[in-house]
Amino acid sequence: MAGATREPLPDGGLVLTMPEDGSLRPPLRFERGPDRRWTLRQGERPLIRARSEGDGCCRDLHLRRLPGYRSPLPHLSAARMRTSPDWPHLYARWLAETGHGPLHRGRWLLNRRATFAPGIWDRDLVQDWPEATLELLCGGGWHGVLPLRPLPAPHAARVKAYRKHAREGTLAPVLLWWVSFLDGWLLLDGHDRAAAALAEGAPPECVEVVRVADDAHWRATAEEITEAYEERVARLAAGPAGPHTARHRQVLDRGYAEVLSGLPYDADTTPVFDPAHE
Repeated sequence: MAGATREPLPDGGLVLTMPEDGSLRPPLRFERGPDRRWTLRQGERPLIRARSEGDGCCRDLHLRRLPGYRSPLPHLSAARMRTSPDWPHLYARWLAETGHGPLHRGRWLLNRRATFAPGIWDRDLVQDWPEATLELLCGGGWHGVLPLRPLPAPHAARVKAYRKHAREGTLAPVLLWWVSFLDGWLLLDGHDRAAAALAEGAPPECVEVVRVADDAHWRATAEEITEAYEERVARLAAGPAGPHTARHRQVLDRGYAEVLSGLPYDADTTPVFDPAHE
């Protein structure tokens, strides 16, 4: 998309900033419904219809996935994968240009991810199709991977071809979208590649796309944190010096620097839009 800017990161990822004059409603989006329901749409096509049931903080989320999902990335040939391009930057370009993805105005972090908590790619990978029920933890989260089309069998022809790439170390990473209210990921691209990696006994390498806070939002938070930090430093300086004063100041300084450096890249809330007819 014209006007999108990139901020390269030291670890090889990037932040892609979509222009403010871009679309307010991305092609791939969540829409709220009545009675604790929501829908995932791609264009006008519904892909997931979901409803939350139960009382208290731990609820069940019932899903029905529908056919018709289109990946926001083009097909990846064997020759392309063997060139080992800079996958986060390449995926960022394709996502900015596609008419099928989740990006809209604001900042988006794309980074490689190869390690996950235990269970993410086995116990918490949703393999039932089309119906599934997620047991949400207190606070609404679930922390798993939700494919948008059925995962193929390990012996499927394309999976067999990708398994060779997995063994060679040339398998392109799958694309995951972090969804805050699920505390989990949607599998946007690479269903066959994910199946191949899992068949070879390892979780797939991934590129994770995460919406992060806009500049104005994280800068405002930084000002609040800085004010609190300066107040604590002043109180420490005003008190009597002791044998641990220098160490306390070092702890304050280190914690402040660590929090401040991460603010621009902390995950933001995934938006849920009103239906188009409202």
